[in-house]
Amino acid sequence: MTKTKRVVIAGLCIALGVVLPVAVHSIPNAGNILLPMHIPVLLCGLICGPWYGLACGILAPVLSSMISGMPPAAYLPPMVAELAAYGLISGLCIRLIKGKSQTARVYTALIAAMIVGRIAYGLMNALIFRVGEYSMELWLSGVFITAAPGILVQLVIIPIIILALQKAKVIEIGK
Repeated sequence: MTKTKRVVIAGLCIALGVVLPVAVHSIPNAGNILLPMHIPVLLCGLICGPWYGLACGILAPVLSSMISGMPPAAYLPPMVAELAAYGLISGLCIRLIKGKSQTARVYTALIAAMIVGRIAYGLMNALIFRVGEYSMELWLSGVFITAAPGILVQLVIIPIIILALQKAKVIEIGK
């Protein structure tokens, strides 16, 4: 994939990272449940590579916060750490994991990125931004229980999008 194509796709993912949450947040608490900003960042890492994924993971929440006020400033730093990890790790894993099954590679990269990102989010809250008021129970509840529908959506939708883009010969994953 050319550098120009990567920049365009990354830009589209950043734009989706701003627009999708605005649409989803019209439903009360849907942002915390459906995690709309996560999908374009994970896609960007998988399609464009780790550095573009990292940039998307940083720029999407920052621009979204500046444009729409979502996420609020108090939640922005841990969310930036989480999304930056998603973009970076998904991009690294899809390139490093070898195997014949493209689907298995995509799922492994997705799950690894989701775990590392959630750990980054929890550490940022526990050690820097919510010291003394953030607990393991809060973390588990927020990033796994409340977010379960969003995690399921990501695990279903992202591989379908990747497969469709590959069949249309728009992208080649892991190259």
